Amino acid sequence: MSQRTPRQFPATRMRRMRKDDFSRRLMRENQLTADDLILPVFVLEGSQRREAVPSMPGVERLSIDLMVEECRAVHALGVPAIALFPVVDAEAKTLYAEESYNANGLVQRCVRALKEALPELGVITDVALDPYTVHGQDGILDEDGYVLNDRTVETLIKQALSHAEAGADVIAPSDMMDGRIGAIRAMLEQEGLINTRIMAYSAKYASNYYGPFRDAVGSSGNLGKADKQTYQMDPANSDEALHEVAMDIAEGADMVMVKPGMPYLDVVTRVKRELEVPTFAYQVSGEYAMHMAAFQNGWLDADKVILESLMCFKRAGADGILTYFARQAAELLAQKNRL
Repeated sequence: MSQRTPRQFPATRMRRMRKDDFSRRLMRENQLTADDLILPVFVLEGSQRREAVPSMPGVERLSIDLMVEECRAVHALGVPAIALFPVVDAEAKTLYAEESYNANGLVQRCVRALKEALPELGVITDVALDPYTVHGQDGILDEDGYVLNDRTVETLIKQALSHAEAGADVIAPSDMMDGRIGAIRAMLEQEGLINTRIMAYSAKYASNYYGPFRDAVGSSGNLGKADKQTYQMDPANSDEALHEVAMDIAEGADMVMVKPGMPYLDVVTRVKRELEVPTFAYQVSGEYAMHMAAFQNGWLDADKVILESLMCFKRAGADGILTYFARQAAELLAQKNRL
């Protein structure tokens, strides 16, 4: 606060502006709307199939036909985009993740179906190899089990191209390989796909909050007791996150992601304030599962806490939030607007 305008009690009573709803609304610094939300969705093979994710109550894996209907409902609520994650059958998983760039693969077919049914809905696709590898790592391994960076990038380029050619609006590399943003951007330019956006998972931490997600996509069993600390970021670091983000922007990313969300909101704030780039955050599966456990036990008010948690992302500086609560939050916001 400026020293030229000191505020002292009782001339200044901070509660004065909090007394009534109208004045609280007039001074509110941040707003949460459906425009801020992105719904992560899990797609599986088949028709008229839905499978519950036990560690994520209320979340289901859906076949493409049911996925389109779910996205239609979410889009009608004003949610601008979904993020697509595949559940790959075991027989399609290999050491080299060839299925990841199959032009007629699950993700590629789902993208085409969504763009045909809902052309105005933004479709974001995950570019990473962990759903497609027999070992559950995000890349191709050497004989010692170390993820090979440059060899993995070669496959990520093929995967990204197959998604873009299928019609994906946004390619979202979440693998944390060095140099993959520049390589993918160069490929997109070369192929004339100049308007395909890149959302770089630039500050993706080696977090323990991802467990339910790995259950949902079926990679936890493959990963076993292994971890991803040689390529995902150390939770102790934030300067490193700024370095990662700056490099990805320089290589051609249009927007960046911080993951996980609420435990890492300090990183969101630093990225937004110091680099001033479009900044997104992911309220990940572990965060969702913890909230749902509290809701189901009656320890927290679901409707109020969902909106409060998402507002925290906005206050921290996030331009958008990937959240499994996107549909419920959009419904709650629509109800508030009708009052």
